[in-house]
Amino acid sequence: MSQLTTHILDTTQGKPAAGVQIVLYQWQTTDWKEIVRGFTNNDGRINDWLPKDELLPGGQYKLKFETGDYYKQLLIPSFYPYVEVAFSITDSSHYHVPLLLNPFGYSTYRGS
Repeated sequence: MSQLTTHILDTTQGKPAAGVQIVLYQWQTTDWKEIVRGFTNNDGRINDWLPKDELLPGGQYKLKFETGDYYKQLLIPSFYPYVEVAFSITDSSHYHVPLLLNPFGYSTYRGS
């Protein structure tokens, strides 16, 4: 498992959100630089987008969840075309950033 993981739970449907594209960015002086992108698996998770032993340097990062595309595929109207979650990495510990999602709202927290 990589140092940074995420998952999405579609709270309206009560199940994981599979097939959602997520992009990881790192802040670099004046702009965000894309680091990696991937899609959630059938369990709504991305656990392996960085090599297992690779550590991200300390700094500011953000995840961009392409939520509009997800709901469009389900033919469900939604308010947010995407959700961006910015956070700081300060050490070598594991960082898990879950997204609880519905078509008209979301919440996030630092998971374990």
